Amino acid sequence: MLIGIDGNEANVERRVGISEYSFELLKKFEEFQISNFKFQIYLKNYPLIYLPKEHDGWKYKVIGPKKLWTQIALPFDLYFHKPRPDVFFSPTHYAPRFSPVPTVISIMDLSYIRFPEMFKKSDLYQLRNWTSYSVNKAKKIFTISQASKNDIIKLYGISEGKVIVTYPGVRHKTAMQNSKIKEKYGIKEDYILFVGTLQPRKNIVRLIEAFSKIQDKDIDLVIVGKKGWMYEDILQAPKKYNVENRVKFLEFVSNEELQEFYKHAVCFILPSLYEGFGLPILEAMQYGCPVITSNVSSLPEAGGEAAIYVNPEDVDDMAKKIEMVISNKKIQEELREKGYKQAKKFSWERAAKETLKVLEEVANAG
Repeated sequence: MLIGIDGNEANVERRVGISEYSFELLKKFEEFQISNFKFQIYLKNYPLIYLPKEHDGWKYKVIGPKKLWTQIALPFDLYFHKPRPDVFFSPTHYAPRFSPVPTVISIMDLSYIRFPEMFKKSDLYQLRNWTSYSVNKAKKIFTISQASKNDIIKLYGISEGKVIVTYPGVRHKTAMQNSKIKEKYGIKEDYILFVGTLQPRKNIVRLIEAFSKIQDKDIDLVIVGKKGWMYEDILQAPKKYNVENRVKFLEFVSNEELQEFYKHAVCFILPSLYEGFGLPILEAMQYGCPVITSNVSSLPEAGGEAAIYVNPEDVDDMAKKIEMVISNKKIQEELREKGYKQAKKFSWERAAKETLKVLEEVANAG
């Protein structure tokens, strides 16, 4: 059986969100080395060194043109070049516009429908139109939480059986470095950590306002994440709330340094208004970092009983819960122990096996 995969999201240097999801699935597929499966990974650029090396049963196919790749280059190749895959998997919202083989897609969340005002008009048009087409075209749709599944079924009016939940996993720990991140980045001994793309949905402005209200002034807020869109208010918020000297924006840190940030933070907070899952919650828990997160969408699925929950629209509630965690060692230790157990419930190996099972079923059904 030949499985075709859109590998573009995985073929990037800085992976977050859907790129991390795509990369981890590809890596696990290749590791399985199942004799009756062969994989052809379709790309618009040559594979980076991070992707698995080619071998019998694992090949890359670079095709062009790059512009409108999913709508032009990919469908053209699937139609006119053989061997054709038995099934095509796109670990993104977008399926090839025309395809002679059955297609499966992944949808992380529907934030562009829930919060359209938080997206650029050009991005919003593409997300709405291309996703709508892809949902109707796909034989199956993967998503990463029950909350997202319910949203997809309700908003697109499709059957429950068409949407499959495969929970993401947590990256394995690598050897911890003795890197002096606090000295390197000029951070106080105690700090609160946020990890995520700078965009309105992440609710970072309210987080900064809540941070400005806590009593302990000898603690920093470290925000790790690349600039997404509509991030200007986020960057201006520390000055607005008179904490510009205590909020540190770090656009990119290495995976090794990120581990250190998780390990040494007083707590981690993800106060998002909406998430498809909230993987940084589990990453923080894996490293023994107490977690505070929102009580909305999929976040309680990720956090389980191992997190403190806040109303993401209530700044005072957020400040109160942060204060409670950072000032109470007993609560920190309880969250730490519960977090270790919660993180162990999720694995990329399980997600990849469940994904392959569905792809095989779709291929066999024709």
